[in-house]
Amino acid sequence: MEFWQGFVLITGVHLLAAMSPGPDFVYVSQQTLSRGRTTGLISSIGIALGLGVHIVYSVLGMAALVASSAWLMTAVKIIGGAYLIYLGIQGIRARARSTVDLNATTAAPQSVSTALWKGVLCNVLNPKAPVYFVSLFTVVLSPEMPMWQLAVYGLWMMLLQALWFAAVVFLLSVPRINRRFQAAGHWVDRILGVAMAGLGVKVISTVDV
Repeated sequence: MEFWQGFVLITGVHLLAAMSPGPDFVYVSQQTLSRGRTTGLISSIGIALGLGVHIVYSVLGMAALVASSAWLMTAVKIIGGAYLIYLGIQGIRARARSTVDLNATTAAPQSVSTALWKGVLCNVLNPKAPVYFVSLFTVVLSPEMPMWQLAVYGLWMMLLQALWFAAVVFLLSVPRINRRFQAAGHWVDRILGVAMAGLGVKVISTVDV
């Protein structure tokens, strides 16, 4: 496959994957609405870095190994599902606020490293990722491709991921949109928390026992 042909195909496929609702979207939305634009952007970068982990092990041929190993997939599902439930519980426990200050956040401050690390974990522990990358490497990419080409594609996918979620962050930061969410205060955190926990339960429920 020619470089630009693969580049266009990767762009289309990965944008659709990034835009589909899932744990990353819920997490970035939750962080943006509860802690502000900066934390949302840092979380987006963390998610993109987490994607880089998937890309590296896929290039090394490990994605197929994980997807084909029953016990590895079970471990990934349990750990990933538990982490999503943990993130969901944090949102559900959000405290009510007596007034709405659009210039303030609705949650306790969070360090850059914590926001970044949580974003990385949210993406890395997504059990659907190994299956997605097996499909991607089967249809579009190949370990036989030159390393520089795989590196360019991988970095481009990470950039697409970061740009998409940055767009989500800025959309939720638009004053009119942000005001409507902030007016609901802690209830938005709780709804998103329930959604996140629900995703975690759904993931764990797919484990074969």
